[in-house]
Amino acid sequence: MKTSDLSELVGLAALWGASFLFMRLGAAEFGPVALSAVRVAGAALVLLPLLRWRGQVGELRRHWRSIFVVGITNSALPFLCFSYAALSITAGLSSIFNASTPLFGAVLGWLWLKDRPSGPRIAGLAIGFAGVLGLAWEKASFKPGGSGWAIVACLAAALMYGLSANYTKRRLQGVAPLAVAAGSQLSAALVLALPALWWWPAAMPSAHAWAMVALLAVLCTGVAYLIYFRLIAHIGPANAITVTFLIPAFAVLWGWLFLAEPLTAAMAVGCAVILLGTALATGVLKPPRFASLKR
Repeated sequence: MKTSDLSELVGLAALWGASFLFMRLGAAEFGPVALSAVRVAGAALVLLPLLRWRGQVGELRRHWRSIFVVGITNSALPFLCFSYAALSITAGLSSIFNASTPLFGAVLGWLWLKDRPSGPRIAGLAIGFAGVLGLAWEKASFKPGGSGWAIVACLAAALMYGLSANYTKRRLQGVAPLAVAAGSQLSAALVLALPALWWWPAAMPSAHAWAMVALLAVLCTGVAYLIYFRLIAHIGPANAITVTFLIPAFAVLWGWLFLAEPLTAAMAVGCAVILLGTALATGVLKPPRFASLKR
């Protein structure tokens, strides 16, 4: 991997890690629905002109039904879930549960696409989900004001991301990634438009909250997609997806720097176990093979 590609990979992780910080800073004033709607609308405004400039609008028109489904499952609903979670749990904890996305994707690919994993990958799934359950058990509380439903929302978002990845593989294979990205953000904006008007905050959000959501939309969604697709083109999807392992580190760092959020021992251990399982389940980490002894 070239130094420039590695720099872009780290930059992408920093941007997607920052998305949890910006959601945390904007959710209280906007509410989950309005925050998510503004986010996807802003991202669509960034991506659609580029789609037109590259002459790929026709791809969006030909595959709009499948892209619309991706817009719901990969943007509208997951963004709602994480924005809701941002009201009560830290940015770092949300990002750690987000790191379980490849685990859900592997399970759904096994069940739906009959993509049977190897023995080490099955072990990785078991390890990863053990980490998820252990961290959720330690952190979840369903008492009034507790974090239980926020954690459920994070895991639901990760499940939808996994579902969307498999749906994209099945229905949108070969379609220009920029068409999928721009069309999915536009679709999500259309889906969330009326709910956002219904649940628009009674008091106009402050300029600071608007700035956070603008950064979330433009940098962490629009620009981040462009970097991600550039990485896929340069280093391939298998290498690009390794960004998953860096996002929690940046989310925890930004939360600690700007919100004084702590990193507990349980979070550190749970994150390590989840990432180990994810690395095995996705094939990024391969156990050593020992040659059989000759007799």
